[in-house]
Amino acid sequence: QEGTKIPSKRKQNTSITSELLYKNLLKSEQENWNDISARYKAMTKRIKEKLEKLHRYTRNSGSPGIRFGENVYCVENGCILLSKADDDEGNADVLFSTEDLGFSGAFIQRIRVSPDQRYMAISLKSENSEEATCVIMKLGHFPVMEKVIPNVFSFEWATSDVLYYTSLKNIKCQNVFMTTFTNQNHTKLVYAEQDARFFVDIYCTKDRRFLTINSNSKTTSEVWLVDCRHPFKLPALVQARTKGVIYHVEHRNDELYILTTYGEPLEYKLMKAPVASSGMENWQLVYALEEKTKLVDLEMFGDHCVMFLKKAGHLYLNVISFVSHSVQSIKLPTWACEFELESHPEHTTSTCYFQLTSPVHPPKRFAYSFKENNLIEQAVQEVPIITNCHATRLLAKSKDETLVPITVFHNTNSKELHRKPLLVHVYGAYGIDLNMSFKEEKLMLIEEGWILAYCHVRGGGELGLSWHRGGRRHHKLNGLHDLRACLTLLHELGFSQPNYTALAAASAGGVLAGALCNTDPELIRAVVLRAPFVDVLNTMMETHLPLTVEEQEEWGNPLADENCMKYIKSYCPYQNITTQCYPSVFITAYENDQRIPLTGVLRYVQKLRKAALDHASRTREKGNWIPNIILDVQATGSHCDSSWEDSLNE
Repeated sequence: QEGTKIPSKRKQNTSITSELLYKNLLKSEQENWNDISARYKAMTKRIKEKLEKLHRYTRNSGSPGIRFGENVYCVENGCILLSKADDDEGNADVLFSTEDLGFSGAFIQRIRVSPDQRYMAISLKSENSEEATCVIMKLGHFPVMEKVIPNVFSFEWATSDVLYYTSLKNIKCQNVFMTTFTNQNHTKLVYAEQDARFFVDIYCTKDRRFLTINSNSKTTSEVWLVDCRHPFKLPALVQARTKGVIYHVEHRNDELYILTTYGEPLEYKLMKAPVASSGMENWQLVYALEEKTKLVDLEMFGDHCVMFLKKAGHLYLNVISFVSHSVQSIKLPTWACEFELESHPEHTTSTCYFQLTSPVHPPKRFAYSFKENNLIEQAVQEVPIITNCHATRLLAKSKDETLVPITVFHNTNSKELHRKPLLVHVYGAYGIDLNMSFKEEKLMLIEEGWILAYCHVRGGGELGLSWHRGGRRHHKLNGLHDLRACLTLLHELGFSQPNYTALAAASAGGVLAGALCNTDPELIRAVVLRAPFVDVLNTMMETHLPLTVEEQEEWGNPLADENCMKYIKSYCPYQNITTQCYPSVFITAYENDQRIPLTGVLRYVQKLRKAALDHASRTREKGNWIPNIILDVQATGSHCDSSWEDSLNE
């Protein structure tokens, strides 16, 4: 046909050649891994046995579940259980299991019960995909599967027979649908996001008055309200998106409570506005966070609002009373590093429940009573685990004099800490805090005499929104300077030494870890990376990848800005590999990872191994050691958190 472009043979041949090259590379890496992993069998067996034993002691009975009046629904071992709230003996009926639904091997991600408890929506996810399947069950003596919706991200009941949900495609979420379970079942598109930088999810206000359709980019948001009393009405806009303004919405007594970055300083504030006139010009300040404070979450109750905060490495609750117009600040136990919030607490309750945890402390449940104004630690079975673990909080001075927090754990019985091995953790991207939840392997390392250090570098969110801004786009190198300062201080204070120091990072944390390997390889002996982002420049140039456009607010757009291209090139781990002595590197990657293309990881490993070998061959007479550069490509698994069994194998 006239005007039709005939594909060039050269292009076809190039893609066939690169596909073949990729397959050969992957095959050689898998063979290499099989040879190397055999050497570690005895060690692996010992560690696995130890972790399984710890897991038996520390595994949590799971979340207390979702309460509806006298009924409590919870998830345990792939089953949905129903129990009575006042039953102290722990009796529960199994409603159904993932196996009953024909999804054996999948895990239950979230559950939502309709207001009259006739229906339950469940999302089920396999290990190999980020997409979940939503199954709607009609509850009763014999639960019946009503509907199966593939590729669902978030979902909420507007009424007892109207469900709103978002669909996930290529790890992008841009469409909201409504489906009904009345006599005339039908599904229709309610909202469609046109901007590729925005991701859409659904939330239900605590008083169940509104569903919010939230469209967020990394820096800007827009919220639409669905009135649960009139679920077929068109959603109403709260405030049109304004560049640089993030906001989230709750509801109480005909007023919207808006958590937002609007106004100075650019940190979160709690504001309010009438539902009928919700525009920005009507927002009134209720409470502003102090500088360098991280807002982890907010829970709305009938007469109170609870803010979960991090400040200077410590956790706090700020309880705002709407009756007395007072704010009470409660400092939580010093060992705590992370909140684990319980899903959908009852709006009218007089108690706020939550869990506290740290890398070496299994979650403990706490309750804050609004009536008594006090914090109660819930009675739990004593866990026979290590108690002689010491936590220290340090501040390292970065290149520009900024003080960077470090959290350190070690065994109090350890002597000569400078001779002990040290495992350093780093992330520093997207305003996300370094994960400090409990992990059995961290406890095991402490028992075996290791020191654990968590470096809260810029780019993360530990000190609020300004901490993120100080380490993104053209400030990315700040995170690298921060990491260098943290390592230097740890060694100066006698926490291990470079020869016994390992660095661990995952995903975008691989940028800073990989950059440090290039600039300061002498500070570390080994690096452990999981699904690492190490080829920043090439990835950000490939706009066909699902996340590239969305990620420009974090890394910049090298295609449109030459200065941005030069800046990314100055720190990108892949671009800066040079012939020198590198630490040993162990990488776990996933064949079907939709977020971090495997081709970039393969390229990085090949180039790094060649540079290390070239250096060793040039300096052989000096007796230089050759680092191990190991890549384990897993055929199953995905970028997101895996099940206990999968993470144990890893």
